[in-house]
Amino acid sequence: MLTSKQIKDFNENGFVKGDVILNDAEVERLREELDLVMDGKSVKKPVLTREMNDNNSEFAMKMAKKDTVVQIVNMWMASEAFLNHAANETLCEEVAQLSKTDTLRIWHDQVQYKPPVVGGPGDWHQDHPAWPIIQPADLISAWVALDDATIENGCMWMVPQSHLWGDQQKYLSNTPDFKPSHQQPDLLPQGANTQAIPFEIKKGQVGYHHCLTWHGSGPNRSQRKRRAIAVHYMPGHVRYEPTGSHPMEPFVTVKPGEILKGDDFPIVYKKKTVTSL
Repeated sequence: MLTSKQIKDFNENGFVKGDVILNDAEVERLREELDLVMDGKSVKKPVLTREMNDNNSEFAMKMAKKDTVVQIVNMWMASEAFLNHAANETLCEEVAQLSKTDTLRIWHDQVQYKPPVVGGPGDWHQDHPAWPIIQPADLISAWVALDDATIENGCMWMVPQSHLWGDQQKYLSNTPDFKPSHQQPDLLPQGANTQAIPFEIKKGQVGYHHCLTWHGSGPNRSQRKRRAIAVHYMPGHVRYEPTGSHPMEPFVTVKPGEILKGDDFPIVYKKKTVTSL
């Protein structure tokens, strides 16, 4: 469980580091599963593997390569190991702490892989503006490193307190040295500091961030890989609100305004209650 200081830091800054929650063997298992999917050798759900290199395929499993950053979405559908990871007791309990909920569902997950030397940067962004069909913006991501994520190999950077400034996505861009730039700073709260800080994470360690926190990353110019699995969790009150479009929309089976749930958004955490006899 997270300490009161960690929870306070998250509420104030929009991100916080947790502990190392995967041992070497657990990390290696996820790496092996990732290799199978990337090599087209996953046999658990071959229909999803068939579509993994098709950018026009449904969102159930999509792999796209852009600027030598490989992104794979919804690994949990293709790999039991990644589904078990999404239901990791420590991750779920701590996300539930941060989001003050008794129920968590998977919105989706994603692997991001930056290969050595040629790994590209990650554009500065907020997560929730890319998810316009779900409200409110209360989702939290658990980002677990499968390699040490350092400045040298393209770790994430965060802007403290940016989760408190609302949707600023259309004004965000990148500086030549991969730092954030806001095109209309007068729209930000008075005194807002947009300076980013590095968010280095050890192999097997988790970092949590709010879905409105500004984050981005530099390139990987090291000789080391930078692999990570991020699970985006929905607290129990998140609703389907079709105010935009999203590739996950075909998987939604509830009506507008209803809690977003269903087989493609599985419950991975339900707070245990104690009943006295």
